[in-house]
Amino acid sequence: MTSSTEGEAMEIDDSLYSRQRYVLGDSAMHQMAKSNVFLSGLGGVGVEIAKNIILAGVKMIVLHDSQPARMLDLSSQFFLREEDVRQGRNRVEASLLRLAELNPYVSVSAFTQAFDVNSDLNFLKEFQCVILTDSSLELQAKVDEFCRSQDQPIKFLSCSVRGVFSYAFCDFGPEFTSMDPDGEEPIECFIGKITKSNPGVVTCLENQTHGLASGDQVEIREVVGMTAVNGTTHTITVLSPSQFTIGDTSGDNFPPYQHGGIARQVKVPRKVRFDSLQKQLQNPSSLLVDFAKIEAPLQSHLAFMALDHFIAQRQSLPRPRDLSDAEFLLQLAKQLNGEYKLVETVDETVVCQLSLTARGTLPPLATTVGGVVAQEALIALTGKFSPLQQWLFLDASEVLKGQETADPQSYLPRGDRYDALRICVGDGLLQKLADLRLFMVGCGAIGCEMLKNYAMLGVGRKPNGLVTITDNDIIEKSNLNRQFLFRSQHIQKPKSVVAAQSTLEINPDLSIDAQEYKVFPGTEQKIYHDAFFQAQNIVVNALDNVEARRYVDSRCVSNQRPLLESGTMGAKGHVQVVIPHLTESYSSQQDPPEKDVPYCTLKSFPATIEHTIQWARDKFETLFSQKPLMYNKFWETYSNPENVVQQLRQHTIPDGVVRVVKLLRSRPSNWHSCVQLARVKFEKNFNHKAKNLLHAFPLDTKMKDGSLFWQSPKRPPVPLEYDPQNPMHTLFVVTLAKLYAFICGVHCSEKDLSPDVIQSVVSSTKVPEFKPSSKSIETDENAKKPEQVEVTLDAVEQCQQDLETIVAKGSIPPELLRMFPLHFEKDDDSNGHIDFITAASNLRASMYSLETADRFKTKLIAGRIVPAIATTTAAVAGLVSIELLKVVLEQPLECFKNAFLNLALPSLIFSEPAPPIKTAISAGRSFTLWDKWEVRGSKDFKLQDFLTSVKKFHDLEPAMVVFGVKMIYVPMMPGHRKRLPQTMLKLIKPNTHIEYVDLTVSFENEQGEDIPGPPIRYYFQ
Repeated sequence: MTSSTEGEAMEIDDSLYSRQRYVLGDSAMHQMAKSNVFLSGLGGVGVEIAKNIILAGVKMIVLHDSQPARMLDLSSQFFLREEDVRQGRNRVEASLLRLAELNPYVSVSAFTQAFDVNSDLNFLKEFQCVILTDSSLELQAKVDEFCRSQDQPIKFLSCSVRGVFSYAFCDFGPEFTSMDPDGEEPIECFIGKITKSNPGVVTCLENQTHGLASGDQVEIREVVGMTAVNGTTHTITVLSPSQFTIGDTSGDNFPPYQHGGIARQVKVPRKVRFDSLQKQLQNPSSLLVDFAKIEAPLQSHLAFMALDHFIAQRQSLPRPRDLSDAEFLLQLAKQLNGEYKLVETVDETVVCQLSLTARGTLPPLATTVGGVVAQEALIALTGKFSPLQQWLFLDASEVLKGQETADPQSYLPRGDRYDALRICVGDGLLQKLADLRLFMVGCGAIGCEMLKNYAMLGVGRKPNGLVTITDNDIIEKSNLNRQFLFRSQHIQKPKSVVAAQSTLEINPDLSIDAQEYKVFPGTEQKIYHDAFFQAQNIVVNALDNVEARRYVDSRCVSNQRPLLESGTMGAKGHVQVVIPHLTESYSSQQDPPEKDVPYCTLKSFPATIEHTIQWARDKFETLFSQKPLMYNKFWETYSNPENVVQQLRQHTIPDGVVRVVKLLRSRPSNWHSCVQLARVKFEKNFNHKAKNLLHAFPLDTKMKDGSLFWQSPKRPPVPLEYDPQNPMHTLFVVTLAKLYAFICGVHCSEKDLSPDVIQSVVSSTKVPEFKPSSKSIETDENAKKPEQVEVTLDAVEQCQQDLETIVAKGSIPPELLRMFPLHFEKDDDSNGHIDFITAASNLRASMYSLETADRFKTKLIAGRIVPAIATTTAAVAGLVSIELLKVVLEQPLECFKNAFLNLALPSLIFSEPAPPIKTAISAGRSFTLWDKWEVRGSKDFKLQDFLTSVKKFHDLEPAMVVFGVKMIYVPMMPGHRKRLPQTMLKLIKPNTHIEYVDLTVSFENEQGEDIPGPPIRYYFQ
């Protein structure tokens, strides 16, 4: 974002910020770009906060730190290097350039003087947000009071990560306004009925739900009959998923409801009050994240207060694995609890674990806290979303389970980059991490954050360990806003290769194999085969689509490999742990399928702007991709028009000939003909289509039950008249003409695009008059789009005449028998793709009296963009990496945590993963999705031998054997019993390189039902 002078409207660099804009909105983006942030402490959590805030795009951030870089920093401070430690460089000065290059629009500066309780705080007045990390509570309280005392309170945040424990605190002043408490799009629902009563009851259209909650406000519009409610806003009470009440509608000024109407949620700002830190220390209000550890927040709060007193008295943190220091910290905790009565009984384990690990830092915990705190800073600056009230305590104490009897010496620092991690988890886990063979699929936003965590944790180090990563995508500018391993000089380079190089700059000890293949069935035999998966210790998904996630999940289940699954969408994220035989898999739970929009709705009866955008997107695909591809394929098959004419004369109809000849006949040969064709398309799509619908269904048309045809959600169209002064009309013509020019190989100059040239051509274009169509109009919402358009004999005859006329004019140049198909690309603003879809969608919306959408919203929907922001990605990647440690430690089920978070609320919920479902085959015999049986055969192994083997080893009689969709053996089917003496090789017919296949075998249960058993892997040799 840039601004030449203060107060001048800032232009948002959409090529950089597009995914984040969809999370925060332009108002919040502009507010951030005017905001200054002060951040003190550039350790592991501090650098994470700084990275995320800089990527988000504030105006200025001042980074404070007076400490020199130490070896202890290297396992969590990813922008420090070993030479910085050797040279004794200040932490912020050593990190400054690497942080500054994250975002050229942000001013990043260093402040290295002492900052303590004796400092003059007046310099903080120029900042809108102040963040302290790993500071004393005395300094935090003093700064917090200063921030609260300002006429415009400065938003205050603090946090600390000590060992495997952490906290974050927010104070945004006595009163803070959250302009958009949840960040969700306002809900809209179609009204089916409103009662004339007190209160009036609104019922949704049949089979629809409203999705609202009691206390929400809705605005009502477009009601016919009870028009007095139009434009009014009501606070509702929900009666059922399809009904809610509004105000009194019983008065004489409310005529009876007839039909129609839309209820739209109104977003209402929310006032939030904060206590000072001093008050919150005595009576903390915290977010509960784990119902299995209900007392954890207060116990952690007390432990951190005791730790602050310990530091004040001893002038240092407790020593690693020093039991005397742990005992002293426990005494302090008990004394404080006696004074403040925070908990009934002090949890000695929590206090002891904090003491033993406090000098260390668990890197992924710092990542998660840094993501959360950075998001809170953005909320503070913009008022977008709801702030944390007021404490968050997170710990990863589960990684300490089983370490009680470990040798204390293995936790002591050794002067290397892993010391801070060693203090937390010991040498044993460090070595296991070093030897780990990990496969990560995807190197986008989450993938970059994962690699950073692997660098900090020392995952996959030489000589035994290996991190294999793959991504078949290249780097685009829009990636730079959240994929922090990439810089502008990396644009158009492979993601996996650059990600590996950047990760090795953080920690050169790692061994990384960067690949550029897609993980899908097409690479299953030669690249990502079973042997590859079986060579991995763990698989990590860093993907952005469900289909790919399910495929990788299936490969992990098949090969008995643990999988760490995660994803984000805007401020929301999830983490799922998949462990063989311990948990269910990713595919065990599936979201309900999205309801398809009826074909007739998209074709003729759009009711929302989403419908018109989808219609325009489909038009793009049809006109500029599918038709050109079909055209090229046709002429590759039928070499020249003369041959086609001969076939038509012989009453042979080549597939697609009618559509191809129509394209050839209307193909524009120069720029003027492109513009003329576009002008005619405007008339047909936005004038003639409307007239044809009204001709088929006049406004007074009634259904069989006597109700009006044109009532909500159906909207009668209004034919549009082309207006050269209307920017949307000319945008449609110009963009459509440019796209036609591209696929037809027509040159277009800057002069051709001038308004004068366009207007001259448009005004001279002969527009055909409207003639009612004889085609039937589909109105059945259950009807599907026809697979193929029926071709009439009249159409074939006309096609033959047209082609004969074209051929008679002379030889057709080969270039006219080829088109240049387009591939939809949403992020290239120069190609006109989104401009065309925006114009086409909005013209159709205007035709149906729908609210239009700007280019920004159109791009989101047409491009199926997943909103994304660096803060959520960091938080999720940190949580995943904590679970990675538990997988390597082979911990029991109760230690693992699935996570669901929404930083907009904010909400963070941990839950124990669900165990795999057991399916009973017979009494005392059951299996889960992780079970796989094996049968080893030979080249002479017969079907009867296979059945006997299953019976022998599993004491079950197979009722059916299936390979994929091929039925190998179904006793009741004719001829199948004759297959018993045939070999398995003959029945399955595998390719020569196939060593085994997975067969589905069903067994009859005690109720006589066929129950599919676990997959049986049959080896041919």
